[in-house]
Amino acid sequence: MSEDDDERTTQLVERGLGVEGPPWILGHRGAPRLAPENTVASLALALELGMDGVEFDVQPSGENEPVVLHDDTLERTTDGRGFVRETPLTELADLDAGGWFAKRFAGERLPHLVDALRVEPGPAPNAPLFMVELKTPGLVDAVDDALRTAGVAHRALVASFHREVVVAARDRELATMLLAVDADEEDRAFVRRERIDAMGLAAHGWRTEAGARDWPCARWAWSVDDPVDLLEACRRPLAGFNTNEPLRALAVRALVGLAPTDAGPYPLEVPELPVHAEAFDHRWAGEWGLAASVRNPFAWPVAVEVGFVSRQGAFEVSGAPTAFELAPGEVQRVELSVEGGTHSPGADPLLTARYAFVGPKPPGRALDALVLDAPLVRRRVAFARESLRTRLVCLAERPGVEPPTLSIERRGRALLVSLESSGGLVEPRVVVHLDGDTAHGPSGVRLPLPADFDHRIGGVPFTCAVAGFEPDRPRAGLVWRRWAGGLPRDLVSGEPGRLVPERR
Repeated sequence: MSEDDDERTTQLVERGLGVEGPPWILGHRGAPRLAPENTVASLALALELGMDGVEFDVQPSGENEPVVLHDDTLERTTDGRGFVRETPLTELADLDAGGWFAKRFAGERLPHLVDALRVEPGPAPNAPLFMVELKTPGLVDAVDDALRTAGVAHRALVASFHREVVVAARDRELATMLLAVDADEEDRAFVRRERIDAMGLAAHGWRTEAGARDWPCARWAWSVDDPVDLLEACRRPLAGFNTNEPLRALAVRALVGLAPTDAGPYPLEVPELPVHAEAFDHRWAGEWGLAASVRNPFAWPVAVEVGFVSRQGAFEVSGAPTAFELAPGEVQRVELSVEGGTHSPGADPLLTARYAFVGPKPPGRALDALVLDAPLVRRRVAFARESLRTRLVCLAERPGVEPPTLSIERRGRALLVSLESSGGLVEPRVVVHLDGDTAHGPSGVRLPLPADFDHRIGGVPFTCAVAGFEPDRPRAGLVWRRWAGGLPRDLVSGEPGRLVPERR
């Protein structure tokens, strides 16, 4: 690991030592912000950091062998091209699945399911749990064989958005989890009728009317990263969840264990950082003055040190770190200035608060300190103007790159996104993500706006991009030029922007 990774690992030891579930916390595709997703390196790192287990995705090879990969195509996370289901296992085994993430991971291979199940356990007190998400029907028999051969079937959950997959896994006497976005009555009836072991939803998915009712199965969630969502998941508590932020998730679980009667908000509250396309040569950057608040959620006085962690890029910070003491329930305002960023979307910087307990050691407390963090989310905003085009300039992504341009236009209840310039990419395609829906098109796409778009406070999640190939880098595979982060398939691409209606 890098020096930054070593420092974060040290922080984790302070954060989660000796704390167990529920909720059980799994690394989503391993530790995808620290290592290339769905590789043995990523899975091993997640367990090394103290995760209770790992979640990963399985796709079929050309021979219907289970390989660990999220996408049905190879371009995004390997140096191959084409559909994985059409590629022989011998060819898949030769692909580089790590070089796209960082040079030090070059040569990391696309794992067969058996390789993923052999990952070494970490410091967590129990043997690791495996959540195996099947992206397509037809793999249950092969997955069952691999789980039983590896001797881990008793600590594995077979998960899928496809009902026929979980039913087939249930018939093989495997533990099963149906995946969905939001809780609804139809899924509730299904898991009861078919005796499915668990239901896994998006971070917000249990907040529906159906989610508040009794469910005949264990409740899980996927991709729980936001501090507020993590706090809710641990207080509920859910049976378990997976996360792209292992350090933060373990710290929040420890927080709830140390302050079980606290019902206040997340103790570290920070604002978002607006990113303007016209500034800084279209980089994911800016200059911000911000105010954060730090609260003591514990029943004992604490000494607090506030710090700043740059996970990617270069930032100049004034006003932090700072130190102070807080009585139980007391809140301290912290002001600081931040300048800098990156060319490409990526993991946002963090504001951290290290709580050191002062005075007599409270009974039952194993930790002397706890580190919480909150992301300083960089956010772009676009306006959906009626019958009037707005040009969006994509990020340059790296020095010397010509940024593509797109235009957006609102027509009644629809949003039109059109390609103006590909920025030199060949075989370009427009990719748009709007409030949970993703669409692709060679020259543009048309998407329906949410029914409550004009009344949604703060707008809706939105980002767009141009995907294609660089003519002078034929082996680089598919590349992306994004207007903002947050494309669902790219977990390291930063936060999405927001689309808001033009106010008249």
